[in-house]
Amino acid sequence: MKKITVMLVDDHTVVREGLRALLQPETDIEVIAEAENGRQAVIAARKHLPDVVIMDIAMPLLNGMEATRQIRKSAPNTKVLVLSSYEDEECTRQLMLAGAAGFLLKQAAAGDLSKAIRELRRGNSFFSPAIARHLRDRERALADGEEFGRQRGGLTAREAEVLQLVAEGYSNRQAAVQLGISIKTIEKHRQQVMNKLNIHETAGLTRYALSRGLVEGIPVQSFAGAAA
Repeated sequence: MKKITVMLVDDHTVVREGLRALLQPETDIEVIAEAENGRQAVIAARKHLPDVVIMDIAMPLLNGMEATRQIRKSAPNTKVLVLSSYEDEECTRQLMLAGAAGFLLKQAAAGDLSKAIRELRRGNSFFSPAIARHLRDRERALADGEEFGRQRGGLTAREAEVLQLVAEGYSNRQAAVQLGISIKTIEKHRQQVMNKLNIHETAGLTRYALSRGLVEGIPVQSFAGAAA
């Protein structure tokens, strides 16, 4: 019998190790790849084409929401199961719009992870009971590019990536290296982000990104020279 192939995506090594340990006894499930940020996840998903991706939300370089959207676009047969510590109805809705097929609370992973993976592989959805209760009385909103665009402020995928890097403290030069594009293109996207959001300083962009769950905590780079 062909095993269900899984990729683990989380920026904490100990979490990935814990998930791998949980799945080790399952004879029908095989972990074939890991990634520590969203950008690595997108590349690995294209390469390995796993059946299911276990996705964290808040990660450096590219958050789980954008990574989910890009994986679903480039590897449409791969299902994404979001693993989070928080039961946030709006966040869940946005992830569903991005293409996630399931949402599992980390505290329920020990009992439900393998079951969730199998359900997604069968083409079904899976939500932790607490999340399911939040969604019970509203129609599930599936992938709708226009609505998802409104939820992230009308930003394009590239603009959302630039916003995250800016919020994490990357300079224009550093962001250009990360995305493999020119500094002038970064500057253009950055200005478009500011114009669309009507936010014209780095601190404001960072607050916006934090409020939307695109980044968490203190940016990994220094704010000094962020516009360099």
